[in-house]
Amino acid sequence: MPNFIIKTHQKDTCYSKPHLFILNKGMNSGKPQKEPFTNSFVIIFQNEEDCENIYFVAYSLWKTKFWHPFLVGSVIPFLRLQIFSKEFNLKASLMMQEHEEHLKQVAALKLLEQKEKQFHENINLINDMRKVILHRYSNR
Repeated sequence: MPNFIIKTHQKDTCYSKPHLFILNKGMNSGKPQKEPFTNSFVIIFQNEEDCENIYFVAYSLWKTKFWHPFLVGSVIPFLRLQIFSKEFNLKASLMMQEHEEHLKQVAALKLLEQKEKQFHENINLINDMRKVILHRYSNR
């Protein structure tokens, strides 16, 4: 199990070690990202490999709406640091227990992410070509 520190991100703070940010306000709470959110927690690691592994654990938890039962607040729901830290540590250690299985899942998620990016690039190219054809056709 990788060692990491979870704390509240302070605006304009630079981190020298590998890190990732977790959104802590709104219905997308728990969403991981490499760039800072305004309202986020930061998870700081000792090495890049641990950061990459935990990113996909956090991504899985966010996509499956794992954090929704832990949200508090009536107008803008948010995650509390203490609850997030406790539950994240438990779930991350459980998910990473079967290390080989975890690595297979991470590889599959990376491949899907890459395919999704290629798909979006293709959609953008199709839209650009459509615009060119329509522009040529309408300017005759």
